[in-house]
Amino acid sequence: MSFIRTEQQEPVRLRLVRDRTRVLKQGYPWIFRDWLKDLPAAPVGSRAVVFDKDSKLLAFGMYDPAGPLAVRVCGVDGEKLNDDLVLAKLDAALELRHGLFDEKTTGFRLVGGEGDGLPGLTCDLYGDHAVLKLDGDAPSAFWNVDAVADWLAERLSIANVYLKFRSDAPTRGRAVRGKTPTAPVEFLENGKRFAANLVDGQKTGFFFDQRDNRARIGDLARGRTVLNLFSYTGGFSIYAGVNGATDVTSVDQAKPATEDARLNWRLNDLPEDAHHAVAADVFQFLEESRAAKRTWDLVIVDPPSFAPAARYVEKATQSYQTLFASALGVVAPGGIIALSSCSSHISSEMFFELSEVAVSRARRRATVLGVFGQPADHPFPLVCRELQYLKLILLQVR
Repeated sequence: MSFIRTEQQEPVRLRLVRDRTRVLKQGYPWIFRDWLKDLPAAPVGSRAVVFDKDSKLLAFGMYDPAGPLAVRVCGVDGEKLNDDLVLAKLDAALELRHGLFDEKTTGFRLVGGEGDGLPGLTCDLYGDHAVLKLDGDAPSAFWNVDAVADWLAERLSIANVYLKFRSDAPTRGRAVRGKTPTAPVEFLENGKRFAANLVDGQKTGFFFDQRDNRARIGDLARGRTVLNLFSYTGGFSIYAGVNGATDVTSVDQAKPATEDARLNWRLNDLPEDAHHAVAADVFQFLEESRAAKRTWDLVIVDPPSFAPAARYVEKATQSYQTLFASALGVVAPGGIIALSSCSSHISSEMFFELSEVAVSRARRRATVLGVFGQPADHPFPLVCRELQYLKLILLQVR
């Protein structure tokens, strides 16, 4: 069974009108519409071969004649787009993760799309379950998820593989192998126990990309009161509790998420009276807390993406500044705040600038304790900084 659904089709032949040879050979994963001379009609997800301005074969991948990314690059000249290449990339992704994790972490990203040379294909592991996601129409037509499930069964003995559809799809997803999970699936992260709803939860069920940051912030929690904003299922909260926080408050607008945060707290045998899971609008919660002059020693602000597309950047910048300034108002003197953004359209430089504005608006002073990003199981090509989406600044506030 082939990994590529369109392998038997004749590839679409494309030609560059811009000189992008160097950046593509260095691993840039996308070819945009205006880089190409013509956009011939062909089914979405067709195999494509791309020639440079001198008619030399340069790259190959999957084609989308209607989307902004005309080609998602799977390889460059000297390689062949076939099952051997895909298998080699899957095995390389697995080898990298084997070097990163031991038995204390059974939940992580196994395949990270463009970062592992498999554009549009994501695979997250949750113990003996795997969740696949396909990013867009072209990857959905191109990748054969049944073959990926066979590989997971052969290499990792994964019996349950669930394909999760995009949020705008009429159904949540389907079981590719095994059964659709009807209850939260348990896994370990750095020895902490978590349960994730793989079907109804956000993304694939959990946010593995904050793993390293959870550990860093957990190390700072001992003896402190902690406020976790946009807490989802309580990842940062559990690390804080395990590491000796005296009191932890988790705030998320979604009540099911706060219930899951309570579940995860119990899974780690933490004292019930030390955790308060609050279902509330974060902006309103902060306003009421500031009015009541409540403060916490350690505050985590990990909002959803305010800029899902470039056209939202200006509005998102204002939203981040307002949110961060409000959160800074509930940090105790000498306390610590973690500010985060998961939007790829907010660059690191922009994030620093809007954080500075927020500190000024809050009439506070701050010292940087660290600047961090996504972990090693969320890699990205060096030449594609657009995929460096996660930013987190750790500040001590006075």
